Amino acid sequence: MTTTIEAAAGSGPSSPPPLPSPPRPRGAIWRRLRKDKAAAAGMVIITVMVLVAVFAPVLTALEGQNTTSLHPELVDSATGGTPLGSLGGISASHWLGVEPQTGRDLFARLVYGARISLGVAIGATALQVLFGLSVGIAAGLGGRATDAVLSRLTDLSLAFPSVLFAIGLMAIVPASIPRPLILAVVIALVGWGSTARLARGQALSLRTRDYVAAAKLSGAPPLRVARREILPGLVTPILTYAALLVPTNMVSEAGLSFLGVGVRPPTPSWGQMLSGGTTWFRPDVMYVLVPGGALFLTLLAFTLLADGVRRVLDPRNTEVAA
Repeated sequence: MTTTIEAAAGSGPSSPPPLPSPPRPRGAIWRRLRKDKAAAAGMVIITVMVLVAVFAPVLTALEGQNTTSLHPELVDSATGGTPLGSLGGISASHWLGVEPQTGRDLFARLVYGARISLGVAIGATALQVLFGLSVGIAAGLGGRATDAVLSRLTDLSLAFPSVLFAIGLMAIVPASIPRPLILAVVIALVGWGSTARLARGQALSLRTRDYVAAAKLSGAPPLRVARREILPGLVTPILTYAALLVPTNMVSEAGLSFLGVGVRPPTPSWGQMLSGGTTWFRPDVMYVLVPGGALFLTLLAFTLLADGVRRVLDPRNTEVAA
C-alpha cells in the first residue's frame, strides 16, 4: 500500500519525488516509549518478572525453602492433602503457602516456574523469528518457483493442527533431553508460519523500492541485498510481532504443561501448577490464583509493551518527543 501511494504521488508531471522520512534516533524512540504509560507499565512488570526468574535462587534462599522439599506435616491427610491454615498455609516460613498433597513451597515453585515459562516463551520466539524471517525473505526475494514452494510450505505450517502435532512430538521425545529445550523447539516448529508470511509480505513490498533496485543493479549479491536493504525495513513489524509472540508462546507452554506433555514434576512451571490446581480450586484457591495471576500479569505486560512499540514505531506517527 505504501509503495502504491508513493508511486501515485510521483506520477504527476509537477509532483516532486517523495522524500524519504528521516530515521528516528534511538534515544527519541526510547523517550517516547517511556512516556507511553501503558508501555512503561508493561516494561516495569516484565523487568520485575525477569529479575524474579534470574534471582530465583536468592529469593528462595531468603525464604529458606526450595522447590522439591516435601512438608507432609503442613497438609491435612484426612481431607486428601488440603494445606493447613488460611490461604493455603501462608506463614512466615512459606510466603505464598504450600502445594496441596505434597506440601512443597508455593513461592519457590512460582519463582522457579518463571524461569521455565519465560525461558521457553522467549526461546521459542527467537527461533520463530529466525526461521520465519529466513523463509519469508527467501520467498519474497526469490524467483517465482522459490516463492511458490516456500509459500505452500508456510500455508501447510499454518493449516496443520499445531496442538496435536506438538502433543505428538512431546510424547515421543526421549526423557534424557531437557523438557524446556524441547518445548521451545516444538513451539517454534508449529508457530513459525505466521512470522514467515509477515516477512514475505514486507519483503515483496520492499523489493520494489528504488534503493533495493539500485543495490541489485550495482551487482550486490542476494544475501547482501537481504541483509543491508530488506532486513532493516522488517525491524519495525517483526519487533512488534515478536512482542506479541512471547505471551502467545507462554500460553502454549502453559497449555502443553497443563495437558501433561510439557514440563514434568518436580520441575516447576506455571502451566503445570495450573494443571494441578484445577482439582484444588475449592479447598485451596491460592494454588490456582498464584500461578494464574502471575501468568495473566505477564501476558498483560507483554501485550501492553507490544502495543506501545507499535505506536512508537508507526511511520505515520511523525512526532518525536524532545
